[in-house]
Amino acid sequence: MSLDQPTHGSYLLPHFEHATVADAMHPGILSCDPDATLTEVARMMSTHHVHCIVVIGAAEGGSGESRLRGIVSDLDLLKAGMRADDEETAATLAAKPMKPMVTVETTMPLRSAAELMLEHGASHAVVMNPEVRRPIGILSTLDIAGVLAWGEL
Repeated sequence: MSLDQPTHGSYLLPHFEHATVADAMHPGILSCDPDATLTEVARMMSTHHVHCIVVIGAAEGGSGESRLRGIVSDLDLLKAGMRADDEETAATLAAKPMKPMVTVETTMPLRSAAELMLEHGASHAVVMNPEVRRPIGILSTLDIAGVLAWGEL
Protein backbone atom coordinates (compact mmCIF):
# COMPACT_ATOMS: atom_id res chain seq x y z
CA MET A 1 0.00 0.00 0.00
CA SER A 2 1.34 3.39 -0.95
CA LEU A 3 1.02 6.19 1.59
CA ASP A 4 -0.04 8.66 -1.08
CA GLN A 5 -3.14 6.62 -1.98
CA PRO A 6 -6.26 7.05 0.16
CA THR A 7 -7.27 3.85 1.91
CA HIS A 8 -10.73 4.91 3.04
CA GLY A 9 -11.99 6.83 0.05
CA SER A 10 -13.56 10.23 0.47
CA TYR A 11 -15.56 10.82 3.61
CA LEU A 12 -17.30 13.71 1.82
CA LEU A 13 -16.28 16.15 4.48
CA PRO A 14 -16.34 19.90 3.96
CA HIS A 15 -13.08 21.77 3.62
CA PHE A 16 -11.47 22.63 6.97
CA GLU A 17 -12.31 26.32 6.54
CA HIS A 18 -16.02 25.51 6.18
CA ALA A 19 -16.32 22.62 8.64
CA THR A 20 -18.04 22.74 12.00
CA VAL A 21 -17.42 20.60 15.06
CA ALA A 22 -20.47 18.51 14.07
CA ASP A 23 -18.72 17.57 10.81
CA ALA A 24 -15.70 16.06 12.56
CA MET A 25 -16.78 14.87 16.02
CA HIS A 26 -17.43 11.33 17.21
CA PRO A 27 -21.00 11.18 18.50
CA GLY A 28 -21.58 9.58 21.88
CA ILE A 29 -19.37 9.49 24.91
CA LEU A 30 -18.03 6.88 27.28
CA SER A 31 -18.30 8.12 30.82
CA CYS A 32 -17.50 7.00 34.31
CA ASP A 33 -18.42 8.01 37.84
CA PRO A 34 -16.02 10.32 39.67
CA ASP A 35 -15.09 7.57 42.12
CA ALA A 36 -14.10 5.07 39.40
CA THR A 37 -10.67 3.58 39.98
CA LEU A 38 -7.89 3.99 37.47
CA THR A 39 -8.08 0.26 36.77
CA GLU A 40 -11.76 0.62 35.86
CA VAL A 41 -11.02 3.58 33.60
CA ALA A 42 -8.14 1.69 31.95
CA ARG A 43 -10.39 -1.30 31.32
CA MET A 44 -13.02 0.93 29.71
CA MET A 45 -10.45 2.51 27.41
CA SER A 46 -8.94 -0.82 26.49
CA THR A 47 -12.26 -2.59 25.93
CA HIS A 48 -13.71 0.16 23.75
CA HIS A 49 -10.42 1.23 22.08
CA VAL A 50 -10.84 4.90 23.00
CA HIS A 51 -8.33 7.48 24.17
CA CYS A 52 -10.45 9.32 26.73
CA ILE A 53 -13.27 8.82 29.21
CA VAL A 54 -15.56 11.64 30.35
CA VAL A 55 -16.06 11.92 34.10
CA ILE A 56 -19.67 12.73 35.04
CA GLY A 57 -21.01 12.94 38.58
CA ALA A 58 -23.87 14.28 40.61
CA ALA A 59 -24.07 18.05 40.87
CA GLU A 60 -23.42 19.55 44.25
CA GLY A 61 -26.45 20.54 46.28
CA GLY A 62 -28.32 17.26 45.82
CA SER A 63 -30.32 18.41 42.78
CA GLY A 64 -30.01 14.95 41.22
CA GLU A 65 -28.59 16.51 38.07
CA SER A 66 -25.34 15.25 36.56
CA ARG A 67 -22.34 17.52 36.13
CA LEU A 68 -19.42 17.23 33.74
CA ARG A 69 -16.28 16.87 35.86
CA GLY A 70 -13.58 16.49 33.22
CA ILE A 71 -11.78 14.09 30.92
CA VAL A 72 -9.28 11.35 31.68
CA SER A 73 -7.08 10.74 28.65
CA ASP A 74 -4.87 7.76 27.96
CA LEU A 75 -1.83 9.95 28.66
CA ASP A 76 -3.28 10.97 32.05
CA LEU A 77 -3.82 7.32 32.83
CA LEU A 78 -0.27 6.43 31.82
CA LYS A 79 1.20 9.16 34.02
CA ALA A 80 -0.93 8.06 36.99
CA GLY A 81 -0.07 4.41 36.41
CA MET A 82 3.65 5.17 36.49
CA ARG A 83 3.20 6.79 39.92
CA ALA A 84 1.17 3.81 41.19
CA ASP A 85 -0.93 5.96 43.54
CA ASP A 86 -3.81 3.72 44.63
CA GLU A 87 -5.72 6.69 46.06
CA GLU A 88 -6.26 8.35 42.70
CA THR A 89 -9.76 8.25 41.18
CA ALA A 90 -11.16 9.40 37.87
CA ALA A 91 -12.32 12.64 39.52
CA THR A 92 -8.94 13.48 41.05
CA LEU A 93 -7.17 12.70 37.80
CA ALA A 94 -9.61 14.79 35.72
CA ALA A 95 -9.26 17.73 38.12
CA LYS A 96 -5.45 17.95 38.05
CA PRO A 97 -4.13 21.51 37.96
CA MET A 98 -2.94 22.77 34.59
CA LYS A 99 -5.37 20.42 32.85
CA PRO A 100 -8.38 22.45 31.81
CA MET A 101 -11.36 20.69 30.31
CA VAL A 102 -12.19 22.03 26.88
CA THR A 103 -15.80 22.06 25.73
CA VAL A 104 -17.04 23.01 22.29
CA GLU A 105 -20.46 23.17 20.66
CA THR A 106 -21.59 21.33 17.56
CA THR A 107 -22.18 24.59 15.68
CA MET A 108 -18.72 26.02 16.40
CA PRO A 109 -16.40 26.41 13.40
CA LEU A 110 -13.85 23.59 13.42
CA ARG A 111 -10.99 26.08 13.12
CA SER A 112 -12.14 27.83 16.32
CA ALA A 113 -12.37 24.51 18.16
CA ALA A 114 -8.89 23.54 16.96
CA GLU A 115 -7.48 26.89 18.12
CA LEU A 116 -9.13 26.45 21.52
CA MET A 117 -7.68 22.94 21.87
CA LEU A 118 -4.22 24.20 20.92
CA GLU A 119 -4.48 27.11 23.34
CA HIS A 120 -5.20 24.70 26.22
CA GLY A 121 -2.93 21.88 25.09
CA ALA A 122 -5.90 19.50 24.87
CA SER A 123 -6.02 16.51 22.55
CA HIS A 124 -9.74 15.99 23.24
CA ALA A 125 -12.71 18.29 23.71
CA VAL A 126 -16.16 17.42 24.99
CA VAL A 127 -18.82 18.35 22.45
CA MET A 128 -21.88 19.93 24.01
CA ASN A 129 -25.37 20.22 22.59
CA PRO A 130 -25.86 24.02 22.48
CA GLU A 131 -29.57 23.78 23.31
CA VAL A 132 -29.52 21.55 26.40
CA ARG A 133 -25.85 21.97 27.43
CA ARG A 134 -25.24 18.23 27.73
CA PRO A 135 -22.25 16.28 26.39
CA ILE A 136 -23.05 14.46 23.16
CA GLY A 137 -19.66 13.56 21.72
CA ILE A 138 -15.90 13.95 21.60
CA LEU A 139 -13.70 15.92 19.23
CA SER A 140 -10.09 14.77 19.05
CA THR A 141 -7.06 16.06 17.25
CA LEU A 142 -7.28 12.95 15.05
CA ASP A 143 -10.84 13.92 14.07
CA ILE A 144 -9.53 17.31 12.99
CA ALA A 145 -6.70 15.64 11.05
CA GLY A 146 -9.37 13.62 9.21
CA VAL A 147 -11.02 16.79 7.97
CA LEU A 148 -7.64 18.23 6.97
CA ALA A 149 -6.87 15.01 5.07
CA TRP A 150 -10.23 14.23 3.51
CA GLY A 151 -12.09 17.53 3.36
CA GLU A 152 -13.08 18.73 -0.06
CA LEU A 153 -10.74 21.22 -1.65
